[in-house]
Amino acid sequence: MGPTRKLSALVVDDEPSLVRVIEGYLSKDGFDVRTAGDGQTALALARESEPDLVVLDLGLPGMDGVEVCRQLRTFSRCYVLMLTARGTRSTSSSDWASVPTTT
Repeated sequence: MGPTRKLSALVVDDEPSLVRVIEGYLSKDGFDVRTAGDGQTALALARESEPDLVVLDLGLPGMDGVEVCRQLRTFSRCYVLMLTARGTRSTSSSDWASVPTTT
C-alpha cells in the first residue's frame, strides 16, 4: 500500500485575519493550505494545485465568490464551502456558512 496523499485546501477571502483563522484550523486538521485574497488569484491557484476543498468568500472584491465558483466548476469537482454574511446559498456551492460581521 502506497503513501496516503495529504488533503489540500484553498482559502479565498479578502480579510487576512479570517484567512489566518481558517488556515490554522485546516492546517491543524492535516490539510495542506494555500490562500488567495481575490478571485483571479484563487482560480489560478485552483488550476495549479487542484485542491480537495475551497473555502470561498461570497463577497470578494472584483470577481465575487459566486462567479469564482461558477468558473471553478468548469474545471474542478472539489468541495466548495461558501462563506457569507448575506445568509443566502449559492446553488453552485457544495455548502455554505454564515460568518458574523461587525458593522
